[in-house]
Amino acid sequence: MSEQVFEATIAKDQRIEPRDWMPEGYRKTMIRQIAQHAHSEIIGMQPEGAWITRAPSLRRKAILLAKVQDEAGHGLYLYSAAETLGADRGDLTRRLIEGRQKYSSIFNYPTLTFADVGVIGWLVDGAAICNQVPLCRSSFGPYARAMIRICKEESFHQRQGYELLMTMMRGTPAQREMVQDAVNRWWWPSLMMFGPPDAESPNTAQSMAWKIKRHTNDELRQRFVDMSVPQAGALGVTLPDGDLRWNAEREHYDFGEIDWSELKRVISGDGPMNRERIAHRRRADEQGAWVREAAAAHAAKRQGVPA
Repeated sequence: MSEQVFEATIAKDQRIEPRDWMPEGYRKTMIRQIAQHAHSEIIGMQPEGAWITRAPSLRRKAILLAKVQDEAGHGLYLYSAAETLGADRGDLTRRLIEGRQKYSSIFNYPTLTFADVGVIGWLVDGAAICNQVPLCRSSFGPYARAMIRICKEESFHQRQGYELLMTMMRGTPAQREMVQDAVNRWWWPSLMMFGPPDAESPNTAQSMAWKIKRHTNDELRQRFVDMSVPQAGALGVTLPDGDLRWNAEREHYDFGEIDWSELKRVISGDGPMNRERIAHRRRADEQGAWVREAAAAHAAKRQGVPA
């Protein structure tokens, strides 16, 4: 009977809530997806966070600081959503640090110039928006509700990044060259953000059946390409793909073959910044242990629990 109620709830496009019965496979899938998303937000603070002290003006520092703070908040929302499924936040962090859980491959690339900050806002956050807006209708209630606020803030981040690039493209030849170089380096990793092609995606079919996901990896990737090409034209940059052209029959842009071997290499831990990202997260976890212990002790004292 419980399984029939679950299936009927999914069929009617209604939400599964934490106290509802759900198949163990659904619970595990949701924990894996939400945890990976949370890890990505926390690790994603690092590439841009490294530029806060080097931003060229007080305004740019304030913008970047606010964005990194937003990303921290996104991670906290998502860890809280995972906890409603019985996951432990500390355990999720240990799994990340020990390499037993993943985060988005995009954050394993270095930010070499300040133009990278703008391109991350435009392309990386733009790809995130394509991927995450449909998750506002995900079948798991806490995740879907968290995504509403996250998507609003990600949209703002995307506009901030694009505004930075527009400013730089109105600047010196060196600044315009810097923007084009950043676009060249981030375009293909941004396309990889959506995951492997549908034929090689082990989780897509079941996630679609459970209405966790609403679109396949390839559908979302195509949507991102179609959105980005006219934006690149307005910006005045060239996307680094000689096969990129409008297909009137499909009414979509055709684009070149993605180097899936690179995606597999980065996901397996051999990307340009994998080791540095995890080492930094490990140090933060270790250095913050006393804060967590003090907070737990204070909470216990307020509740009258003996030490």
